[in-house]
Amino acid sequence: MEGEECREPLLQVAVPLLQDLMEKGEEDKACIELLSSILEVLHQAQKRAEELEAQPGPGEEQHQELVRVKPHVRLVLERLLHPVTRRVIVLDRQSSLRCHYVACMAAILSQMDTEHYRSYIKAFPSRVELMDFLMETFILFKDLIGKAVYPSDWMVMSMVQNRELLRIINRFGSTLTETFLSGDSFELQLWNSYFHLAVAFLTQGSLQLERFSQAKRSSILARYGDMRATIGASIRDMWYSLGPRRIEFIPGMVGPILEVTLVPEPQLREASIPILFDRMLCEHQLSRSLARLEDEVLRQLDTGVEGGRGDEQYKELLESVLLSCCRGHPELAEPGQSFVALVTGLLERLLDYRAVRNDENKTYSMSCTVNLLNFYKEIGRQAMYIRYLYKLRDLHVTYENYTEGAYTLLLHARLLEWSDEASAAPVQGSQGPAVRTQRQLKEALYKQIIGYFDQGKMWEEAILICKELAEQYESELFDYELLSDILQREAGFYEKILKVLRPSPDYFAVGYYRQGFPPFLRNKVFIYRGKEYERREDFELQLLSPFPSAERLKSTSPPGQDITGSPGQYIQCFTVQPAEEGRGRFKDRSIPEQITSFYRANHVQRFSYSRPFKKGPEDPDNEFANMWIERTTFLTAYPLPGILRWFAVTSTTTAIISPLENAIETMMKTNEKIMSEISRHRQDPGLPINPLSMLLSGIVDPAVMGGLAKYEMAFLQESYVREHPEEQESIEKLKDLIAWQVPLLAEGIRLHGQKVTGELRPFHERLEQCFGQLRAKVQRQYGLREMVSAERSPRGWHRTGPVRAGPAGTKPWGWSCSREGGSVHGDSTAVGLELHTAVGLSVPVALGAGGSRGRWLSGPVALGAGGSRCRWLSGPVALGAGGSRCRWLSVPVALGAGGSRGRWLSGPVALGAGGSRGRWLSVPVALGAELSSAAPLSRPGSAPPRCSPPLPRQPQAPPQAPAAPQWMNPPPPGPPPSPGASRAPPGPRRISSAVHETFLELSDAAAGKATPAPPADGSKGPKSPPLPSPRFKRFSQL
Repeated sequence: MEGEECREPLLQVAVPLLQDLMEKGEEDKACIELLSSILEVLHQAQKRAEELEAQPGPGEEQHQELVRVKPHVRLVLERLLHPVTRRVIVLDRQSSLRCHYVACMAAILSQMDTEHYRSYIKAFPSRVELMDFLMETFILFKDLIGKAVYPSDWMVMSMVQNRELLRIINRFGSTLTETFLSGDSFELQLWNSYFHLAVAFLTQGSLQLERFSQAKRSSILARYGDMRATIGASIRDMWYSLGPRRIEFIPGMVGPILEVTLVPEPQLREASIPILFDRMLCEHQLSRSLARLEDEVLRQLDTGVEGGRGDEQYKELLESVLLSCCRGHPELAEPGQSFVALVTGLLERLLDYRAVRNDENKTYSMSCTVNLLNFYKEIGRQAMYIRYLYKLRDLHVTYENYTEGAYTLLLHARLLEWSDEASAAPVQGSQGPAVRTQRQLKEALYKQIIGYFDQGKMWEEAILICKELAEQYESELFDYELLSDILQREAGFYEKILKVLRPSPDYFAVGYYRQGFPPFLRNKVFIYRGKEYERREDFELQLLSPFPSAERLKSTSPPGQDITGSPGQYIQCFTVQPAEEGRGRFKDRSIPEQITSFYRANHVQRFSYSRPFKKGPEDPDNEFANMWIERTTFLTAYPLPGILRWFAVTSTTTAIISPLENAIETMMKTNEKIMSEISRHRQDPGLPINPLSMLLSGIVDPAVMGGLAKYEMAFLQESYVREHPEEQESIEKLKDLIAWQVPLLAEGIRLHGQKVTGELRPFHERLEQCFGQLRAKVQRQYGLREMVSAERSPRGWHRTGPVRAGPAGTKPWGWSCSREGGSVHGDSTAVGLELHTAVGLSVPVALGAGGSRGRWLSGPVALGAGGSRCRWLSGPVALGAGGSRCRWLSVPVALGAGGSRGRWLSGPVALGAGGSRGRWLSVPVALGAELSSAAPLSRPGSAPPRCSPPLPRQPQAPPQAPAAPQWMNPPPPGPPPSPGASRAPPGPRRISSAVHETFLELSDAAAGKATPAPPADGSKGPKSPPLPSPRFKRFSQL
């Protein structure tokens, strides 16, 4: 076939035969071999003809050679190009024959010049057939570009294919402008296919030269050039050739053009970004808004940048070019600037996210994910917001951050309503196919959230979700089976709170200083929530792993400008303490330690760090005297825990704590720690004794002690008191704290003695010996403090707390009695522990031991016999001896012994034992009989600590009738008596029979009994016999 004489007849026979076989799909291998041979011969002949034509001299013979070759190429083109493309389309992608057909197709296209192409296009009998051919070719070419036929290392074959595709795409572009643009001949779908093909060609991986080595890049540029610039120019020219029809391609073509601008080729970017602005201009002229364009640009940027395209230079170039174009169009000045700010803000967050997405340490990837979802939330793109919520959830679950994963899903659940409307938000996760309504999706999310909270030991949060589900099952769905299941699960969470060990996490402050960090970390401070039992050293290693060149700052002081503004990387890490927020519902209540400890370490937004420093003259013998504290408080953007294990610090404040204030805080924390240990051991006797042993030993054993002695030397000496009169109140408070530590230690040692084993008995005896010395010293110097507790009823603790008996004017520190609905407070209140007759009070009252001591109450209270029963009263009531007689009263009243004697009072009065003695008081009061002892309670205004379980009661002697209370006796007129003077008690007052009868009549009326009418003769008649004593009733039955 190399000779012209043989080539012509052979082609006339071979080409129809090949066409017939390929159309039938027969003998593919033989067809490929024959077609390859024909194309090779034609290529060599055409090449020789072109070389001869290029030679100088008479060119008629050389030209004739080229003329003789062209008909042969045209014959192959017209008869075999379409069958070859059909075989490429039909054959399976995995077939080895497909790549051979593709090579044949590329060879045919490479031999086709402009004249061949025009004749081929004109050969189509109708415009419709031409359009079908173009659409089919566009689809085929795009498929070949998107799914490479050749292996990635066959670079020459890929580049040859791309070169021929580029030639034919540009020729197709000319055909579009000539045939399918003007008037009714415009075909939107065909133009769309062309643009998508051109963009796919430009963005294909084999043309991204920046990914190759320098040598490979130079070789490709020298032989083939940068084909991206050529196709980019074609896209630009084709776009502007559309004229007014450009508006028809918005927003559909926004994404492809944005892909072109993301290609990292500076000239291409500069040429394509104005096309994006042209789309902005068309959209604004059409709808006077950029909303549709914004949605498409944000969606495409999110996908493109996450896929690896775009960089910091692109962000800067895009911002500058778009703003420059907007300035040339006044109508786009304001909306254009807003659009550019929105796009650049998203680009900044996307680039940060992509930079850390593939790091082994996903800490910073989670931060960037939160930045993105917050951005989408602020601009109202709910679909994108939910998309990143689930990305964040997946990261948390992968690293077993179940609590944070639950809070993340909860954000999606809060967007849903308990309704049967269809869920418009995208459904993620395994529950997707079965979920159709918002109610179904929210229920499925809640169950998943409950599981995550359970795994994260956040049972309090799981209980809240259970309650909301239970409300739906009970009141909306009436599904009692599901209600039973969720209530059982909720009950299990309550049990876990009290029985499962749940250590409190540590919190760490981390600062990233210097300019070497990413913008979202640079010169910022974060508070991190550590995992269970995580040490600070291990935590620091995790922080430093993504930044191997970073240095660790050893100082905890904030760095100066010389560090924050310099290059490099510094990381500062130290432990901070959660600052307890106001827990009003726990105030004055006895709450188990397992509950209160959770709220101390969770839902916290303020954290503090105390840095000690020396100030003033140094005392080598006592470091507490000049130990000042610089306390820095950090406020985070959100409470911890949350959707992240860390949050940025939004503000910091610094306070200076004096040495005396520091001593007071230390004593308060020590006392609280002792109280906490006592409470834990009372509630769970099976706890190990070692922590309690160490705590008590560190306080009472002189070998390791020193705090109290140092405090006394520093702040309780007469010289210090004289020199600092303004700190008198703080000094008294420190003394009171020291005094209150003694009864707490006594209770702790008592519990320790009950649980100590034989091996530790000598150790316990040592504790008792040291404590005896300490107690004697403290009580001698600072007064006596005592603890009092009541029994526990099914409703909770009713009377628990320390009782003080110290120097006059001192205030108690310790527990006080409390309960929902009322409380016992007042100025030096005292109630007897052995009240064999309950006393009901509707007004303040004072009772003393045997009537000898007494304090005022600020609310109604009643104590049962032995202090073992306790009730709060909503109205006035009086009980007789032993509770055998009782009446509800509409006015204050006093009853004598056994309830047999009493008076109605129009003014305040008090009766002694048996009603035989009495004194006037400044307030109304009702007293029963048998007041055996009393003890003071806390004053109002003092901070009432938590209640504790009761102390074991000691057996007491039977109560005796008390003598007349001395404090009830009013002073005689005239000058006050001398301290040694004595006075005979006044005689008992007699109660007239009229008053007594009136009282009984009113009592009977209150009990529902008829009062007998007086005799007709006007006499009083016989007295009524005493009423029989009814059986005792509970206050709730009265």
